[in-house]
Amino acid sequence: MQPKLNKGILHFFIEYNRFLLPIYILIALLIFGTSGYMIIDHYQPVNAFYMTISTVATVGIGEIEPLSEAGKIFTSFLIITSFGTFAYAVSTITSFFADGEFKQFLKNKRLSEAIDKLSGHIIICGYGRNGRQTAHVLKKYNKRFVVIEQSEKITGDINHKYSDLVLTGDSTKDEVLLKAGILKAKALITTLPIDADNLFIVLTARNLNKNLTIISRASDDGSDEKLKIAGANNVIMPDKVGGAQMASLVMKPDVMEFLDYITAQGINNVGLEEIEFNELSESLKNKTLKDLEIRNKSGANIIGFKTVMGEYIVNPSADTKIIPHSKIFVLGTSDQIKGLKILLTE
Repeated sequence: MQPKLNKGILHFFIEYNRFLLPIYILIALLIFGTSGYMIIDHYQPVNAFYMTISTVATVGIGEIEPLSEAGKIFTSFLIITSFGTFAYAVSTITSFFADGEFKQFLKNKRLSEAIDKLSGHIIICGYGRNGRQTAHVLKKYNKRFVVIEQSEKITGDINHKYSDLVLTGDSTKDEVLLKAGILKAKALITTLPIDADNLFIVLTARNLNKNLTIISRASDDGSDEKLKIAGANNVIMPDKVGGAQMASLVMKPDVMEFLDYITAQGINNVGLEEIEFNELSESLKNKTLKDLEIRNKSGANIIGFKTVMGEYIVNPSADTKIIPHSKIFVLGTSDQIKGLKILLTE
């Protein structure tokens, strides 16, 4: 607990030195005045402190005890030096609370603590049309994610159930990505409208986390290859995807509607699920699909297989062996998928 406390205090000092500086000056002034009265006129500590407060605040209550010539000169000097300092300190502290800076500090502190607790989360860079849709889908699957958006107007209007995990900042900067917990994140999705910004984010993210899954948006032809070279695992071009889907709706409308139905992001009671080799129990690893008996035990169906080389096989044969780095794709209802995962991991 102590390291976190020290980190929070250090962050406060760095971010709010404008607020702390007048407090430091005011404390130094009180120590200086109290010490002066104690040394010059041998005031008791309480009386010296009280005399200093009344002098600095210019309330004019008079002398508590008789002052010597040196004491009067010291008091005059204290009045001159503290005249503007006290007013400045009070106005600065008041504005810190009145202008909402203290509220913002508490919000940032809560955000930092919440992100520190995350692991295996997803970072969304940009909260435009594509970013909002990404967040909508992730919410359907109850996936934790952190949004990074530069526009304060947009972040101020975000009210989804993970709205406490929203960073206002430039996602092309290392410190912002680190603040979003990129070192412990599972994936990063960048949806910025400018390909150059997405490219910079991909380069930075890949450098910070070698194991991160990175998905980027691209607008211009040729940008997809550059983004993959920079480190993106997948590149999505919304315009091409949208155009291809519209054409498919003309050519194969029922097929497309069926695909939409089974990939409706949790809306329907059916879905596709991928199961990796590492998710299987030790007794099922390196077994064939026939040995798994997925259809008999859960009612779900294996419709696809991904090989170690990254090749996809539709309706794999029962003799296909599940080996390290391979993956199976299963179609079934939510209850069937849930029961299947329990069976395969026991």
